Amino acid sequence: MTDVTFCQNAYLCAEGASALVIVTEWDAFRALDLSRTKDALSEPIIVDLRNIYSPSDMRKRGFRYFSVGRQ
Repeated sequence: MTDVTFCQNAYLCAEGASALVIVTEWDAFRALDLSRTKDALSEPIIVDLRNIYSPSDMRKRGFRYFSVGRQ
């Protein structure tokens, strides 16, 4: 594959990214250190396509959080 970067973990993947898009329910993404994730991102934006996290909790933590099928 070309133009694909593989990372050892989610934090390296998030490093400098404009947003983190969660498309899996893997335990690694269910148990993210959200402070570390926020620090890694260039903007605190998470798009959660699996509805893993609570929208109100994510807002309290300072994320712009978008999930599917919820308000």
